Amino acid sequence: MRPQSAACLLLAIVGLVGATEWWESGNYYQIYPRSFRDSDGDGIGDLNGVTEKLQYLKDIGFTGTWLSPIFKSPMVDFGYDISDFYTIQPEYGTMEDFERMIAKAKEVGIKIILDFVPNHSSDQNEWFTKSVDSDPTYKDFYIWHDGKVNNETGEREPPSNWNSEFRYSAWEWNDVRQQYYLHQFAIQQPDLNYRNPAVVNEMKNVIRFWLAKGVSGFRIDAVPYLFEVDLDRYNEYPDEPLTNDPVSCPDSDDHCWTQHIYTQDQPETLDMVYQWRELVDEFHEEHGGDKRLLMTEAYTSFDNIILYYGNGVRNGSHIPFNFDFLTSINNASKASDYVDHIKKWMDAMPAGVYANWVLGNHDNKRVASRFGVQRTDLINILLQTLPGHAVTFNGEELGMTDVWISWEDTVDPNACNSNPDIYYDRTRDPERTPYQWDASPQAGFTSADHTWLPVAEDYKTNNALQQLRAPRSHLQIFKKLVQVRKEPSFRKGGLQIQAVDDDVIVYSRQETGSDLYVIVLNLGGTAKTLDLTQYAQLGTQAEVITTSLSSQYIDGDVVTPSQFVANPYVGTVLVKV
Repeated sequence: MRPQSAACLLLAIVGLVGATEWWESGNYYQIYPRSFRDSDGDGIGDLNGVTEKLQYLKDIGFTGTWLSPIFKSPMVDFGYDISDFYTIQPEYGTMEDFERMIAKAKEVGIKIILDFVPNHSSDQNEWFTKSVDSDPTYKDFYIWHDGKVNNETGEREPPSNWNSEFRYSAWEWNDVRQQYYLHQFAIQQPDLNYRNPAVVNEMKNVIRFWLAKGVSGFRIDAVPYLFEVDLDRYNEYPDEPLTNDPVSCPDSDDHCWTQHIYTQDQPETLDMVYQWRELVDEFHEEHGGDKRLLMTEAYTSFDNIILYYGNGVRNGSHIPFNFDFLTSINNASKASDYVDHIKKWMDAMPAGVYANWVLGNHDNKRVASRFGVQRTDLINILLQTLPGHAVTFNGEELGMTDVWISWEDTVDPNACNSNPDIYYDRTRDPERTPYQWDASPQAGFTSADHTWLPVAEDYKTNNALQQLRAPRSHLQIFKKLVQVRKEPSFRKGGLQIQAVDDDVIVYSRQETGSDLYVIVLNLGGTAKTLDLTQYAQLGTQAEVITTSLSSQYIDGDVVTPSQFVANPYVGTVLVKV
């Protein structure tokens, strides 16, 4: 390899340990069940619909799929408000339907991972009802407080200035109990009290119950919110300091109005994650079979995310989701921004764990809408060719885009708690619309004449069946990427990466004794002619494994690396011939 300029952003990563467990360097697919496939014609996706399409996921090559919540719920937050952690939501099916899905998943070889929502329940949960009534067993299952009296007005007020993620105070008065309860999300989602050992034990029982049903692990929701600062010696909760940023957060009702130093990322949170890891490991030791997996959702500091892996003594989450590409990268980011974030993550990896890359989910605008439709393939190429785990939200493999949802049709509580002027910045409905299966009415999602959210207008030309039949499509490129990702150089090989200029990223993957792969990503709108031999020992010929739809090359083309043309917005995977 030729000497590299010190000015280049270069990262050399030691090869990863060979994968031996099913989940290592896995390829995971998030299903939003309500929008995936409706089997019974009510316009709402369900478990039998998921079961029907598991072979589709296997054919693409996914390791496993995690399902957004399927538990009994009044659906205020579409499953994240759980009224019974041990029962299937009737809209989605029955326990028998769930067991049938598990059996089918085992038959086709797809692991099922459930969304575990431990921070809160629904206010219709029996636990909360009993807590309201001060039942001795459940009295302290939630976080209650008398509040405080305003010295000037004499009126009772919330205990602190804490705001909900969904706007307004995080405290709600209950007339029956004559106290406030904490809810960091919707009013109908009271926070569980993790300082009560009975709550900790009950939630562990929930994990054990579903493990016994055959699931392969859990994606754990909203982990940073599990604990709040404890009461002080005066039995009070402190106010959080104000953000004091009227430009980015002008509204005192918004969650961003305060700095969440007392309501997120408390020291006890990591211990809880470690306890859950110990639980799933113990279950594996007792019951055998494949190891069970924990994924964690935490929008938190980078240092905290790394600690989710473990502290050197105790293990934590197998996959603490890396949201850098969701929170820190956008369609205006430069090549060096991408490289810096990849370098930061890879440099910080503890020994014996894997990096992971999450580019989309049900809470963020779709990849094609965030980065531009023209970069759809490029972004998927990036996701599938980096070391470690890849996580894909359903529809991203097709290049599905956000669907405009009017204020009148909006159902997301995060948006409904705002107003017609600002709701669209808050709504998560656009990325949650029904999956586009084919060109039949309602995109083949349902036999009904209506859907719970509108189907995208472009479904007749952008759908799974059309892309499966086409010789070249986003889906065909994605399938090729998933398959090549199973090669030793992608599973175990090192990474060398650099930003060539503001637009172009070049990196290589190679395991000793295996093929050398080079990936070229042109983020910009101008074609660039590159001498790739400056960045990798490609020799005189390289073969195109796969490339974006708008590329001048096609799969199988043999190119001259010293005169490679990186077309605008195009990603290309090459292998040394």
